[in-house]
Formats: sequence, C-alpha cells, structure tokens
Amino acid sequence: MANRIADLRARLHDYGSVLVCFSGGVDSALVLAVAVEQLGDRAAALTAVSPSLLDEERALAETVGRRLGARHFFESSAEVDDPRYAENSVNRCYFCKSELYAIAARVAKANDFKVIANGTNQDDLGDHRPGLEAAKEAAVRSPMVELAMSKQDVRDTAQAIGLELWDKPASACLSSRIPYGTAVTRERLNKIGSAERAIRQLGFRQLRVRFHDAVARIEIAEAELSRAFEMRRELSAAVRAAGFQYVTLDLDGYRQGSHNELLRLPVLQS
Repeated sequence: MANRIADLRARLHDYGSVLVCFSGGVDSALVLAVAVEQLGDRAAALTAVSPSLLDEERALAETVGRRLGARHFFESSAEVDDPRYAENSVNRCYFCKSELYAIAARVAKANDFKVIANGTNQDDLGDHRPGLEAAKEAAVRSPMVELAMSKQDVRDTAQAIGLELWDKPASACLSSRIPYGTAVTRERLNKIGSAERAIRQLGFRQLRVRFHDAVARIEIAEAELSRAFEMRRELSAAVRAAGFQYVTLDLDGYRQGSHNELLRLPVLQS
C-alpha cells in the first residue's frame, strides 16, 4: 500500500500541472486528492454538468472538491443535443467523452494546465467503453491505468489516505440506464433520475433503474434484494410516481453495465 501511494504521488507530481475530469466518484476523487496534495493550485477539478448527471452527484462533486481544497470548474455539457449521442448507438459514450474532453481542453488552455487526467482504472479496460477511445484521441492521462491499479486498489488507497467516499457505490451517467437503440431524451433522463432518487429515499444504496419504455427494471444490490422484495409495494409506488407504468425487480440484482450484456449474447440464426 505504501508503495502504491508513493507511486501515485510521484506520477501526479511529475505531471507538473493537471486538470482532473471529476465526476464525484471515488476514482476521480482519488486522482484529485493526490493531485491537490502534490501540486496545490496547479491542480484543479472540472465537472461537466448535463441532464445525464444527477443533481445529487453534482452537489456531491462540489462538496468533495471544496473539502479537498481544489479549484473547481463547472462547465455545461451539451452532449444530449448531439444527434449522434441521442440516437444511443453502442458508441454513445464516445460522443459524451469527446464533448467532455473538448471542454477540458478549453479550460486547460485558458488556465495553463499541462495535463488533463481522468479516473479510469485498470478494471474499466475490460468492459465496453467507447469513451476510452475519446480519451486516447484527446491525449488524456489515466494515472490509475498507468500504475495498473484495479478498482479494489483504488478503494483501498482512497481509504488509506482518508477519503470519506472510499466505499461510495459506483455511479454512471443516467443515459447508461437506457438500452442501446432507444433514444436518449431529457424527459427520459428526468424520469430515470426521479425514480432513482425516490428509491434512495427508501434507504437503498446501490441501485439502477433501467429504462424499457413503460417498464422500469430495478436492479438492487444482492445484499438488499430481500428487503427490496419485502418493500416491493413501496418501490412500485415510488417508481410509478416518477412516470413509469410498470415496475419490475431484476432477480439477478445490480451489476455494472447490464445493458452491455446484450452485446455478448449469441446471434440467433433464422
């Protein structure tokens, strides 16, 4: 652990100055925390604000950035208005991240940051993530990948240096709840966000509301599934109030990127 922390500190110190694309999650929070520790005012956070970002996540990012003593830029992102993004093909994330890194490049140039960094970790490389190509094209650095740090390494390191959100559940943009090929709209994002907010208010911690037109498919962490079934009426009422007609509880529970499972299904021959 001591060596891992030392390596991360050395890597970020060597950047000289850095703008961290900061979502408020544990990965980018760790990069930002160590960057501020090593570089002071030569490190800053950038959070892109769009309809696909939960209001609670934006507020959390602001709180964490303030506690870390980081300069923090909030910039509007208009990826939802890009028809290539809105059509929701399997490379949707590429257009989102391209927009993010274009914004980051402008902010970095205006404020003389030499490096743009993100919170990608080694485990992220094993999933379908078109945004990684956008990062490569924009020459964005991924210090955790450079140091071969897994998600568990990130959490362990964050806990070791005292980051309060070291065990924060994984989060992702609201558009990831919509199946590929189903258009991303502001109305749908608002509906999903309202449903997830209502479920969290019932005390559930790790969850996703997957959009299937009139149907909401709720994924709850396996450890909370029994309680979810016991509270199924409350869950149904909360999600219906957000605008869904039908509510289902996924018996497989929460898993990251479940819409990507369709990409790995065998093709049926007619």
